[in-house]
Amino acid sequence: MLSERRISTLPREKMAGNEVMADFDERRNRILDAEVLEDERRRTRMGSLKKKALSASNKFTHSLKKKGKKANYRTSSVSIEDIRDAQEESTVHAFRLELIARGLLPDRHDDYHTMLRFLKAKKFDIGKTIQMWEEMLRWRKEFGADTIMEDFQYGEFKEVLHFYPRGYHGVDKEGRPIYVEMLGKVDPSKLLNITTLERYIKHHVQEFEKILHEKFPACSIAAKKHIDSTTTILDVQGVGLKNLSKDARDLLQNMQKIGGDYYPEILHQLFIINAGPGFKLVWNSVKGFLDPNTTAKIRVLGTKYQQALLEAIDASQLPDFLGGSCVCLAQGGCLMSNKGPWNDPEIIKNVRNAQPRILKQLKLAQDKEQRRGLGSWLRSPKGRCSDTSTAESGSDIDDFCSPHASRMHEHLNLATVPEEVSSVAI
Repeated sequence: MLSERRISTLPREKMAGNEVMADFDERRNRILDAEVLEDERRRTRMGSLKKKALSASNKFTHSLKKKGKKANYRTSSVSIEDIRDAQEESTVHAFRLELIARGLLPDRHDDYHTMLRFLKAKKFDIGKTIQMWEEMLRWRKEFGADTIMEDFQYGEFKEVLHFYPRGYHGVDKEGRPIYVEMLGKVDPSKLLNITTLERYIKHHVQEFEKILHEKFPACSIAAKKHIDSTTTILDVQGVGLKNLSKDARDLLQNMQKIGGDYYPEILHQLFIINAGPGFKLVWNSVKGFLDPNTTAKIRVLGTKYQQALLEAIDASQLPDFLGGSCVCLAQGGCLMSNKGPWNDPEIIKNVRNAQPRILKQLKLAQDKEQRRGLGSWLRSPKGRCSDTSTAESGSDIDDFCSPHASRMHEHLNLATVPEEVSSVAI
């Protein structure tokens, strides 16, 4: 009987065990199915997020391209023409978003033409331009460039001009400011008896800031089109060993580094005049090592340079000692006069009042933009960030809901402004 009972209960126990395993498998499959379904839902939500974000970005880029041919903005009663290349504008947009995402775009540098100059310096390589931009911000903070126009007084300026004759005088036929430097008349030893290398470099940086914030805006108002480059005349007559002393080399190297690294691409054309056979020989030897875009801006001329200058500059804007008709007697000579639109009281008034007015226009445009486009979508329930819609690592829009991306959204609203206020350079 015992053996029969055992025989009869074994199948029953085995059947119960099979039922338990089947129930366990069913529950496990249900859990796995739920997880797969949730993964699919998450991927679907992420796909929708990506599509909407990329669609908004594409629409914004497309709007830039549509505005790439010509942009106009106003300062007071003057309309400033600003012709832009669509491809350059798209690259500036991409560069700008990268700077915003990295926290490298202070308001004072959030300017289309400033970013374009740096991109041009690095042949539109965004990675290299970001490195250059970051170094520029670091240098400006250490040097105090942001406040140097207000903080630094160069009282020895007029005396310095006797031993380093140079200055801005007039505009070329396109409205660009003209810079003249008499390199052959530089006397480094006497110069450094009046000033120091450190003070002269500060003065040099202050001059860069003035040309960006005063001269270029004034010239743009006078020419009624955007101006952001100069025409330079470098007179090398008399350049010799005295001009190439260690102090002179240190000064020139410092000035060259500051101009090339922190104020790039503001030269439109350079005329080197009174170049003798020796200078021309050296120039022909070194120009092959220079960037073709740089050499294309430079013309090396001998003593018969006047006609070339007059092709680019009206005689009334050119000093008489360079073949023009201007003498500036009342100011003690052309290089002492600082002649140009930046000395016109009405133009300077417009320059100083323009930035707050344009920033107000930008704010109005920003408020308008918040009611449509990408800004509207990001603030909508579908666009708000949540744990289930955060982009995973490696997606096309990594960390779109991160603090960097939130700041990017704020700047996107500022970027998509009407053509008439699309530049704050003026």
